[in-house]
Amino acid sequence: MSEKSGGQGAVVITSIAAPNGVMRQIAADCAERDLNFIVIGDTKSPADFSLENCDYYSVDAQIETGLAFAKICPTRHYARKNVGYLVAMKKGADYIIETDDDNMPTSDAFYEALPRDYECPNLTGTGWTNIYGYYSDAKIWPRGLPLDAISDELPALPAPSRVAIPIQQGLANANPDVDAIYRLILPLPFDFATEDRRIAMGEGAWCPYNSQNTIHYREAFPLLYLPAYCSFRMTDIWRSFVAQRIAWTCGWSILFREPTVTQDRNDHDLMRDFADEIPGYMGNRKIGEALSALDLPAGPENIPANMRACYRQLVADGHVGEAELPLLDAFLADMEELG
Repeated sequence: MSEKSGGQGAVVITSIAAPNGVMRQIAADCAERDLNFIVIGDTKSPADFSLENCDYYSVDAQIETGLAFAKICPTRHYARKNVGYLVAMKKGADYIIETDDDNMPTSDAFYEALPRDYECPNLTGTGWTNIYGYYSDAKIWPRGLPLDAISDELPALPAPSRVAIPIQQGLANANPDVDAIYRLILPLPFDFATEDRRIAMGEGAWCPYNSQNTIHYREAFPLLYLPAYCSFRMTDIWRSFVAQRIAWTCGWSILFREPTVTQDRNDHDLMRDFADEIPGYMGNRKIGEALSALDLPAGPENIPANMRACYRQLVADGHVGEAELPLLDAFLADMEELG
């Protein structure tokens, strides 16, 4: 494992594959930009994984970090990516870029966070809003959008204003992040418009975002947390709902921007994806309603307590297993230990 000394940012992925073209490209790009590249393995990862300019952590190496979360997180689960976030924090990252091993960066913008305070249209009070509709006239929607909101009329974009955007989601071309229903009935590949359109979504505006092309600034690091005791296809989507609800208590918006990656999607069984997404099809709108109803105190200092309140609600409503709560506590304790 080659070690870098901190730096401004870090790229984090989790993978069970041998180094592929995407990982090699990201490793080379990170070396050129003095970014840490952290790959989190799992029990199915190659025992001989080796990639120059990459800090690779096998399950054993994750446990050896001493992180409480690494010791109790289930194996064979995407939520082990949380270990990578914690490692990036330990290395002193000011922002964390996350993606997957089948997303090829297509521009320098993938590695460059937009300013934390940025001038752009900021949607508020629009309820469930199909953000993809602002980037294409075709019928397309993000994974996690309630199915009965797909065809809702898009709100007019307001005039640009200055907003705080410590969480930034880039789109993906070729195989965008759509649900199994889209993949089963509508055409792919698909490319969005290439113009540099940036739209923020603030209080009262709901839209799922994913963990495939996302940047978090340090102040929003706790909101990276991916739940483990839920459907694999919902872990990053439900994370985004919790993050959006808590962002409102901080006066933050979520930024969506033009595609900065092309996805050459790993093999999937679409009917299995569909089955794994059923909890979302049936529960996403209910989750938004339940989180909206919570009385959460304002301010970034209350993020850990607000995360616990949100996940307690998800557990009480049967969306997430009760074992999530000690796992979240371990993640937050590790963050506190790391300062």
